[in-house]
Amino acid sequence: MTDFPKQAPEPDVARAPRWVPSLIWVVPIVAGLIGLSLLIHEIRNAGPTIEITFATAEGIEPGKTKVKFKNVDIGNVTGVRLSEDRSAAVVEVALDQSAADFAVEDSRFWVVRPRLAGATVSGLGTLLSGVYIGVDAGRSKQERTRFAGLETPPVVSSDVPGTRFVLHAEDIGSLDVGAPVYFRRLQAGQVERFALDPDGRRITLGVFIRSPYDGFVTPRTRFWHASGIDVSFDASGFKLQTQSLTTIVAGGIAFEPPEEEAGDARAAPGTAFALAASHDAAVKTPDGEPQTVVMRFSESVRGLAPGAPVDFRGVTIGRVKSVGLTHDAATDAYFAPVAAVIYPERLGEAAPTGNAPLKIAERLVRRGLRAQLKTGNLVTGQLYVALDFLPEAVPAHAALTDDGAIAIPTVPGELGEIQASLRAILKKVEAMPLDDLAREAQRTLVTLNKTLARLDTTLAGANAELIPELRDSLRTIGATLAQDSPTQQDTRAALRAMTDAARSLKALADNLERNPESLIRGRRNDR
Repeated sequence: MTDFPKQAPEPDVARAPRWVPSLIWVVPIVAGLIGLSLLIHEIRNAGPTIEITFATAEGIEPGKTKVKFKNVDIGNVTGVRLSEDRSAAVVEVALDQSAADFAVEDSRFWVVRPRLAGATVSGLGTLLSGVYIGVDAGRSKQERTRFAGLETPPVVSSDVPGTRFVLHAEDIGSLDVGAPVYFRRLQAGQVERFALDPDGRRITLGVFIRSPYDGFVTPRTRFWHASGIDVSFDASGFKLQTQSLTTIVAGGIAFEPPEEEAGDARAAPGTAFALAASHDAAVKTPDGEPQTVVMRFSESVRGLAPGAPVDFRGVTIGRVKSVGLTHDAATDAYFAPVAAVIYPERLGEAAPTGNAPLKIAERLVRRGLRAQLKTGNLVTGQLYVALDFLPEAVPAHAALTDDGAIAIPTVPGELGEIQASLRAILKKVEAMPLDDLAREAQRTLVTLNKTLARLDTTLAGANAELIPELRDSLRTIGATLAQDSPTQQDTRAALRAMTDAARSLKALADNLERNPESLIRGRRNDR
């Protein structure tokens, strides 16, 4: 019988569950959870997103460029794109939740990069760290998400106490944004902005005066250019003035209130003032209402230029406005009409009063008021107009021109008078009989030559006779004055005798002073 092997028992197969997480998924799951938590944290802590428009996005990189306030990061640049009209760059900024208050109406943003403004250098740290966006926190409660970025940093941040004022100037001079403003040589503020007026006649500047210096700005405070160096010569000598070394390089402004108003009420914010060209111009007496006058000169006006002074007895009362040339058809002659602006109030108490300028001018002209050209500088030949009373002047009248100016009569100037005198002298010289005078002078010279020849002959004979006699006389005088001559010995003996006599007289005088009775009674030894 055949033996068959026993069949092995079937293995017990355990079925695995349908899905068992593998350890390999732990790492991505944990990473995902961390990322999710960071995302939730970022969303919860994210601040507002704002857009800032700049002229250029030079140096700005999304993800790298920071937004800083007082050198503390408060946001990041997330994107940069062109504006719709491609005229500017729009920078998208994500602010931190803690910086949400910066997204308000009056906040200001600018790109911090190396800059040189006047005498101030800023932003040098960005040479290594790269540019960043600076911000000046506003105080408004009105939220805002779109801003126009500043191309230059603000001169004064909004948290600095002080007051802003407006200045009007004829020209900007050497001033620039950031130029200092001084009060008694202490820096009290800065120039924030300047712009040309729409009519092109003046420059308007905005200045910020810090506290407490803004308390010294009164409604009649004077402002003036303090740029460069002021050099002047006067009776006390040479004067050189400057506010500081900074004003020499970058310019500046100075101000002071009138002495009689020191401590008065302060000026309101935004008050406008005139910016004078110098300290002297700022403190001078107000000019008052100007009056245009016209003077017609028949002589050369070479050397007279617009801006030349109009002088009354040494006091400048106006300036020449224009110099022209015109033809008088009635006399067929050319004249130079000179228009000038004068300020009657500069005459002080002597200033004419009244509302009829022509009547006042007529009265002054009847008293002899005339205009005359005079030389102001002998080196350059510059002229000025001098007004003065000349009683001997030919009678004339004042007149009113079509444009409302007053015509003042003129007299020849110093140069014209000299030329007239020279012409008169030349006429007299021409009338003299020069030929007859020349012939008479020639005859006189011939006679004089003959006389001199005879005189030479006479002196030669006299010298031959007189010289030996003079020599003998000199020898006699020398012998008389010799040390061992009898005359010298007699003279010395006489001097000794006179000395003895003087000594005796002195002794007698002393005795009489001590014993005046001896003049009557005699000396005691004689009694």
